[in-house]
Amino acid sequence: MSTVTDPIADFLARVRNSTRAQKTEMFVPYSKIKAEIARILKDEGYVSDYSIDTSAAHPRIKITNKLANRTSAIAGLRRVSRPGLRRYVGADEIPRVLGGMGLAILSTSRGVLSGREARKQKVGGELLAYVW
Repeated sequence: MSTVTDPIADFLARVRNSTRAQKTEMFVPYSKIKAEIARILKDEGYVSDYSIDTSAAHPRIKITNKLANRTSAIAGLRRVSRPGLRRYVGADEIPRVLGGMGLAILSTSRGVLSGREARKQKVGGELLAYVW
């Protein structure tokens, strides 16, 4: 069994692949940070729903894509901070993705937050990903 060196990048790749393949449901291995990213995607309207499935041998996250007219609400995903080059931003340096139409996801001292929520709470952190 192989180990994944960047589980967040693996999570984003699985989401990207399922949206491009127009799958309605997908499963990813469970971790706390992946569950928080899935929660943010649901809160911001990029996925319909997510739930944690513990019936299998290993817990996993079930994500239901939001499809409208055979297109997904997620047009693109990009991993920003990676194991080889971490990217940290202050509260006043949080980027606006696509002029505010996209979403920045940050890992802060107050948990995993969207860029808008981190700006509101005036907290910076590690810039995990962009979603648009």
